[in-house]
Amino acid sequence: MIKSLLDFLKNNLLLALTILFILAFSSFIFISPESFYNTIEAYSITIRDLFGSFYLWLGLGCVLFLLILAFTPFGKIKLGGSKPEYNTLSWIAMLYSAGMGAGILLRAVQEPVFMQQNPPISTNASAEVVALEYTFYQWGFTAWAFYVFFALVIGYYLFVRKKSMLLSNTFPQFEGSKLIKGVDLLTILTTVIGIVAAIGLGTEQIEGGLTYLLETENDYAFAYLFTFIIFLFGFISAYRGIHKGIQKISNWNIALTFLLLLFIFLQNDMLQILKNFGIATYRYIIDFLPLSLALGNYNPGKQFLTDWTLYYWAFWLAWAPFTGIFIARISKGRSIRQMILGAIFIPSLGSFFWFSVFGTSSFQLIEKMSSYQGEFDNVFTSIFVFLKAYPLATSTSILTIVLLVGFLITSVDSAIYVLSMFTDKGKQNPKKTHRLIWAILMFIFTEAILLLGSFNPEINVLTAMQKLLIVTSLPFALLSVLIGIRLVKDFRSLKS
Repeated sequence: MIKSLLDFLKNNLLLALTILFILAFSSFIFISPESFYNTIEAYSITIRDLFGSFYLWLGLGCVLFLLILAFTPFGKIKLGGSKPEYNTLSWIAMLYSAGMGAGILLRAVQEPVFMQQNPPISTNASAEVVALEYTFYQWGFTAWAFYVFFALVIGYYLFVRKKSMLLSNTFPQFEGSKLIKGVDLLTILTTVIGIVAAIGLGTEQIEGGLTYLLETENDYAFAYLFTFIIFLFGFISAYRGIHKGIQKISNWNIALTFLLLLFIFLQNDMLQILKNFGIATYRYIIDFLPLSLALGNYNPGKQFLTDWTLYYWAFWLAWAPFTGIFIARISKGRSIRQMILGAIFIPSLGSFFWFSVFGTSSFQLIEKMSSYQGEFDNVFTSIFVFLKAYPLATSTSILTIVLLVGFLITSVDSAIYVLSMFTDKGKQNPKKTHRLIWAILMFIFTEAILLLGSFNPEINVLTAMQKLLIVTSLPFALLSVLIGIRLVKDFRSLKS
């Protein structure tokens, strides 16, 4: 038994190294969470001061690079010679479930309201439009550009160059060297931290919703229980594969999300929602450049950028490897142009409308209050407080919890599947042994993160993950520049 295990790990060195890193990381958090938190806080401040502008430039660069590429002759290149493997509706559903998911429920009310009460930028627009515009900025083109950039890299080398599904393929000159193995290891560790952060935040929201509905004290037992449930069903879905598991759950998630969105939309001033959606989208597009570089009146300040924009950019970067690989995998048969334009604009516009509905509805609720006392300030309970103002509050709150669980399951099953591809030598259909190992590893790490967020009542999971993501995404952000340069050279050689 032990000999078989050692042989397995010897033949899967990348997996063995990852296991060691994750177990060491988790053990450090379990043994000394306070020391761990203080360490990442110190590093995050240093990174913010030294590399804050770099993150902003990187985000803008990704958007411009992809849009330019889409309209060049290279945009016509098909990712594989077959027809699209999934119809457009299922493709969009899987895109959105894997790429955003539970985050839109976590921030649906709290973020637009925060931006309205604390306008980050100074323009001649109303506070409500400014709030939606900045929310769109943080959930829009840049986020999806990070994802699509890595989808392009993986899709191109997998379906056009006929390489395996590993980022190290972008550096063929170092093939076989120990240095290049570090690229894949870094990609895996960044992915794990990003997905675990999302699961930690999502289970915290489930816990917050249940304690709010049941009118009980905060109980982390809920978070730990739902973490187990999410990873159990995530593993089952990943075990069954994309067609039988991931696709079906994604479709159900989108259908239920649309029902919740439609319910709130029909209960409110629909014309005002559509007006805010149109104006904020227009202003976001024309202000995109100064927003992206925090120029002049569009600079919200260093502290705000750290707490919000840089944290989001770090989050999207941490999710980019696994989401990008997943997008590449489900985009087989589509052209580079279709993948870039479809995956950047369609999910972005969906998010914009979502935040317009919940944001505008929240603003109108605040207007009816004699005074706003921060009812929507808590990121984990804000949506449940919001739903209480409408009919069928209990039913919609339960639906929201079901959606949270469903979105987290699709994030977990996508991550398990993609990480298994990495450690199983880049295979498109990885062994089920790898899927089981990754379910267990990420479950252990998520529990460690939940512990990190709970060791001190003044520090929640969100704060802990903001610090950790800014630290861990930096090496990958720097690596992405090198990957982009390499990809351009490869395209030029293809032309010649």
